[in-house]
Amino acid sequence: MHRKQIFVVVWLAVLSACRGPLAVFPGGALEGPVQATPESFAFASSAGTIQLETRPEDPYSVNIACAVVDDALYVSAGDNKSQWVENMALNPLVRLRINGAIYELRAQRVTDDTEMRAFAVEWTKNSWARDPTTLEEVWVYRMLAR
Repeated sequence: MHRKQIFVVVWLAVLSACRGPLAVFPGGALEGPVQATPESFAFASSAGTIQLETRPEDPYSVNIACAVVDDALYVSAGDNKSQWVENMALNPLVRLRINGAIYELRAQRVTDDTEMRAFAVEWTKNSWARDPTTLEEVWVYRMLAR
């Protein structure tokens, strides 16, 4: 085998061994201890990247940023109706992995202007985040207890 072929085989083996997402590549079912839904997700504001698993019947997971507003946890795809957004439209049951722990939740799309503005304040504190209130259509979800 040539070096390039060996690299591809090794890379595919690494990807297939990962149950969760790897960098920008989606993964399958998330693994870790399942925890009860906390009263507050304030601890997640310092978590950095978290993992979101959608489509329980055929798990699809991604790495994603989050924001916490008044102890509630939010995720956003901005104006990109990505695969995970489409999955949640069909089935809102999700699992999140934060600091190694799994939380079984339900995603609810944010449509209320007041809630969206409160989310936007937290979301845009990150220098890379666009203000969702300036977009024509935006995909922001609040994570709720099942």
